[in-house]
Amino acid sequence: MRDWLKERIQLGRTDLYAGRLGLGSSYTLSSKAFDDAFEAGCNFFYWGAIRTPFMAKAIRRIIRREQREDIIVAIQSYIRPFGVGWSLKRGLRRLKIDFADVFLLGLYNKYPHPRILAQAEELRQKGLFRYLGVSSHDRKLLAQSAGDSRFDILLLRYNAAHRGAEKDIFPYLPSEKPGIIGFTAADYMQLSRSKKIPKEEKRPSAGDCYRFVLSNPHIDMTITSPWNRRQMRENLMEANKGPMSPQELEWMRRIGDRVYSR
Repeated sequence: MRDWLKERIQLGRTDLYAGRLGLGSSYTLSSKAFDDAFEAGCNFFYWGAIRTPFMAKAIRRIIRREQREDIIVAIQSYIRPFGVGWSLKRGLRRLKIDFADVFLLGLYNKYPHPRILAQAEELRQKGLFRYLGVSSHDRKLLAQSAGDSRFDILLLRYNAAHRGAEKDIFPYLPSEKPGIIGFTAADYMQLSRSKKIPKEEKRPSAGDCYRFVLSNPHIDMTITSPWNRRQMRENLMEANKGPMSPQELEWMRRIGDRVYSR
């Protein structure tokens, strides 16, 4: 049986190779759940919006097993315009590591100020991180960032209900594109729970939502942030079924259209 989640894919023009499902930090997920996911092939640890001690503990434990080269650590900062360096250094101290593989400028609604980009480049030159990324809900900003050689990773919203990236971002990706990472694959569980979904339609699981996103050839990886170890195991099992068939993709788009409808 194909073990899809253990297959490695190169993140754009970087030399990072990640599993198809990345791990987001969450409120309640235990460090053991992160261990389960790492063993299943998820090696991208996104210590971002919520820097929980549980993910930090799992990262430190993996590194103590002399597996630093097997794990990709991404640290995100929301601080702007000053304090970018302080935020990164604080994260490195808490994780007890010398550098991050990816440093993410978090949730920008307009292009990062030149002062912020200069600070980031200075931190990169000091060896505190390897690749710079930016996350945003603004598709025009991300399309512009895709052609900016300073950005190696883009985090963007993409799911069956929000497919705007298909016309606003993906057509503008350069041949040597940055790594493209999706988030909100399940649309905050609306794709499974929305009252707009007709009763005669099968409701997608979280795993279905990940498979839909990862079936898009422009997406390298998507993030999962389950609440507990049981949900993590279910997500891993479902997502490991691999890319969706044309019939499944049509079904997911149909569901997405109903969820998105006003």
